[in-house]
Order: sequence, then C-alpha cells, then structure tokens
Amino acid sequence: MSIFSKLANYLRDSIAELKKVTWPTKKQTTEYTLLVIGISLALALFIGVVDYILALGVEKIIK
Repeated sequence: MSIFSKLANYLRDSIAELKKVTWPTKKQTTEYTLLVIGISLALALFIGVVDYILALGVEKIIK
C-alpha cells in the first residue's frame, strides 16, 4: 500500500468520523463560552485576592 493510498484512506475515515459528531448549536456554543469566561474571571479574582492576602501576611512577618 503506497503512502498516497494510506493518506487517502486516513482522510476518508476522518471525514466519515466527523460526519458522526453531534455538533453543539450556536446558542450552546455561546452559552458555554460565556460560562468559561465567567468562571475564568471568578477564579482569577479569587487567586488575586488570596495572593494579596498572603503577600500582606508575608510582609508583616518580614517586618
């Protein structure tokens, strides 16, 4: 089997598998994207607050 026939088989199989996928709707994609952004911002805020508090604590220990 030549490399070109292997490549053709791979591409054919890949396309067949992609046709089986249940893709999310535009609404679902938007909702999930906003959810990920919201959770990321909340986590960043939480980590920032914890970092600030720990920095204050270390500063008081050092002084």
